[in-house]
Amino acid sequence: MQITIIGAGYVGLVTGACFAEFGYKITCVDKDHQKIDLLNRGISPIYEPGLDSLLSQGSKSGRLCFTTELEESVATADIIFLAVGTPTSEETGEADLSYVFSAAQEVGAALKKYCVIVTKSTVPVGTARQVEAIIKTVNPTAEFEMASNPEFLREGAAINDFMRPDRIVIGTDGANRAQEMLQRLYRPLYLIETPMIFTGIETAELTKYAANAFLATKIAFINEIADICEKTGSDIQDVAKAMGLDHRIGRHFLHAGPGYGGSCFPKDTMALVATSKELGSPTNIVASVVQSNKDRKINMAAKIIDAMDGSVQEKKIAILGLSFKPDTDDMRDSPSLSIIPELLKAGAKIIAYDPIAQGPASRLLPHILYGKSSEEVAVQADALVILTEWNEFRALNLEKMKELMRTPLIIDLRNIYKPHEMAQAGFDYVSVGRPTAKKITSSQKGDK
Repeated sequence: MQITIIGAGYVGLVTGACFAEFGYKITCVDKDHQKIDLLNRGISPIYEPGLDSLLSQGSKSGRLCFTTELEESVATADIIFLAVGTPTSEETGEADLSYVFSAAQEVGAALKKYCVIVTKSTVPVGTARQVEAIIKTVNPTAEFEMASNPEFLREGAAINDFMRPDRIVIGTDGANRAQEMLQRLYRPLYLIETPMIFTGIETAELTKYAANAFLATKIAFINEIADICEKTGSDIQDVAKAMGLDHRIGRHFLHAGPGYGGSCFPKDTMALVATSKELGSPTNIVASVVQSNKDRKINMAAKIIDAMDGSVQEKKIAILGLSFKPDTDDMRDSPSLSIIPELLKAGAKIIAYDPIAQGPASRLLPHILYGKSSEEVAVQADALVILTEWNEFRALNLEKMKELMRTPLIIDLRNIYKPHEMAQAGFDYVSVGRPTAKKITSSQKGDK
């Protein structure tokens, strides 16, 4: 089968590279000439562990190619995936479908033979029908069938998520030719017993939003419970562990922190709220989650200020981690984009380090300084704040860090250290949902 993917962004590239690994002929189409030029030179425009290798293998094998020319790629395709961006409208919170509809018009005009057109981007319920209507208007004689095949890829683990997914969701108009072709396309995953869920198109579209909204709700919930822990002297990690052992709840997404970010949860929860209002069936729980998460990020800035005796005026704060999660350079809706500006407004001097995301971050946060290592940013710092749980931050040379810092204060918004161990190392240690630990001096150790 010949597969064409419209959009060489995060979803499009991962999908294309993985399908090429399965042995299919893949063409990724994008209007961004600079991006396509990079890809044709073997350079990935995004950071995702393992992706560079797959792109290189696919290109060398001839199974994976990149182009800005849509017409020829569409005319020869058996299956076309629409994987263009669906950003959030700042005014309404709705998903902006202009790229999807523009792609539908161009695809419709270029169709020459029967093919399956699949919405891969996360789109509101009813979008596939709108795409279908556009194509029929542009090309009334076109032979095609619509399908929805939402992606469930986690940034930083996308290759494994594609190759060994929890499930594949395929939405079609019944047991038609489109369903048969997509089932054949995913045969390599069927052979390893990946569950395949066949639904109607609208059901598949809603499934993606429902899944992400539920996970976002778990995060917002555990963050609010963490606040109660801080008021009562409880330990959120013990609470979460005890909760997670209940198989009805599960242990995943019960990690308290500074709030969720990234390309999916913020966008998808807001889009679901907007769609539900439009349908006259408001999702009050999800709307509360959206607001709770926004408040969370601002409250984390206040938490840092409180930990520094109520003022950060002219104080140097070292920030470790800027991306919304480790193993990605994605800065979209990262907590750092809310927390750092609040600290700057309060008069703090910020210097930050991130192993991968400093390039994208410097464009979004141009008014702070950047260092080349954890130790460099710690020099004469009044506090060290951990915003992203990169692995290299889990084994800091604490003795060296204490020597470098002006004040031995670590504010860990990811709970990657144990309070008593940090106190033993001579730090005042503030984390999320756990009691504050005060540094133990040499004389106190001797007393013990």
